[in-house]
Amino acid sequence: MPRSRAEEPGKVGNAGQDRPEGPLYVPVRPGPAGYTLRLCRTPLGSRTAVAFTSERWLRSVMGPEQAWIRLSEPAVRALAAPLGAVTVTVDPLLTARRARDPEAVAALC
Repeated sequence: MPRSRAEEPGKVGNAGQDRPEGPLYVPVRPGPAGYTLRLCRTPLGSRTAVAFTSERWLRSVMGPEQAWIRLSEPAVRALAAPLGAVTVTVDPLLTARRARDPEAVAALC
């Protein structure tokens, strides 16, 4: 079941590493068979899985009510690939202003 609050502090990998260190905070949404990864789109329109190195960062980008789970980067890739997302964006920086309407945010992802 997704967690709604942090149980441990976030772990941030060292600069220059290809893969983040430790499990990531991965946004999920309810689906017909439980929870599923929440996929987003890149500026060019391709699907991407998103993950965060801290709960604080996830909440600042996705909103305070966003459900999440902890997964390793290879696990996120393995779950995202069958859904058509071949990339994982870690700690994305959104340039668009966050919508106040949750339905508008859901339409983007």
